[in-house]
Amino acid sequence: MRRPSSQTAALLVTALAFHVDMLLYYLLVPLLPRYARDLHLNPMQVGVLFGSYAVALLLATFPVAVLTDRYGRRLPMLWGLAGLAVTTLVFAVSNQYWLLVLARFCQGVAGAATWLPGMALLADHFPPESRGRAMGTAFAAANLGVLIGPPISGFLAQHAGPAAPFLLGAGLVALDAAGRAFLLPEVEADRGERLPFRQLLANPVIRIFAGAMALGSCLWGLLESTVPLDMDHRLGLGPSGIGLCFAAMALAHTFTSPLMGRLSDRIGRARVLRMGLVLTPLLLPLPALLPKLWMVVLAMMGLGSAASFIMSPCSPAVADQVERQGSQSFASAFSILNLAYSVGLMIGPLVGGVLVQSLGLPLALGLCGLGFAAYLLALGRVSA
Repeated sequence: MRRPSSQTAALLVTALAFHVDMLLYYLLVPLLPRYARDLHLNPMQVGVLFGSYAVALLLATFPVAVLTDRYGRRLPMLWGLAGLAVTTLVFAVSNQYWLLVLARFCQGVAGAATWLPGMALLADHFPPESRGRAMGTAFAAANLGVLIGPPISGFLAQHAGPAAPFLLGAGLVALDAAGRAFLLPEVEADRGERLPFRQLLANPVIRIFAGAMALGSCLWGLLESTVPLDMDHRLGLGPSGIGLCFAAMALAHTFTSPLMGRLSDRIGRARVLRMGLVLTPLLLPLPALLPKLWMVVLAMMGLGSAASFIMSPCSPAVADQVERQGSQSFASAFSILNLAYSVGLMIGPLVGGVLVQSLGLPLALGLCGLGFAAYLLALGRVSA
């Protein structure tokens, strides 16, 4: 069988790796009530179990980035895959809380060893004029995992037992392993001089787009933590209705992410980001104001698309800046984006909670929208 081109192979490996990683991450969501009941966990313990992934991802980001830029993309991705296989099987067979927390933590480390080398692999193989489309496609594959992970997990757990979702996950890991083992290049090109983190952070364009990535994840965290309660109290929506609204947002983000990446290839990263920063303040208050479910669904889809305008240009813009400095230290640069994403995801719920308690949801969302508009001033005349 004819081997695909290096670009096609890099995109296939990365898209599959991102899809499997996010699907496995969300397999746990529908099972949390069962773990809480069977293991007699309090809300704090459930939070530790779920949040240990993010802690591990943060702790592993910079070490994995250094290893990836120093030793290549292939080895970290294979190491991460081995960790992912072990943690998935632990979830399938273990009923001990400390083991589950440890497995979730290791899953976060494996996630860092998937995302950073994967994004660097795409930056290696795609030139600036097609880099945004490739990265947007990989993000869309990840978003597809977010969409289908919880319903698949819930269905399998209900009809085949609580271990079934993770046994399916083990099968997907095997498929992912075949892709990484056979399609990743054995010998990688010279990556040039490695740029230290200090030099990367000194680049104003990298700082601007890292801030934009934090805003994009903050948008998700803000909506996920504040809007469901309003949907329940004001519109009388149950879990299925609330799930429909957020599924619509995720679906819109999935489909528009490659399109916004491609648009940024054509008209520039900064211009696409500006469009998102203009759209978000207009759309953000709508879920708290519109009176009908179908209207709220459309507003959530608009916000999912706005998130693509903001987030899709960030990774290719940062990769472009690294390349202009004569280096391929892409993983180190993407680790800055990873950190920014994590910070935004943590800040969004905190800021949202404080503002909603003080001002109510419509005003809180409107004020947050003004924050997105204000970032246009920071963006200034940046051209990227």
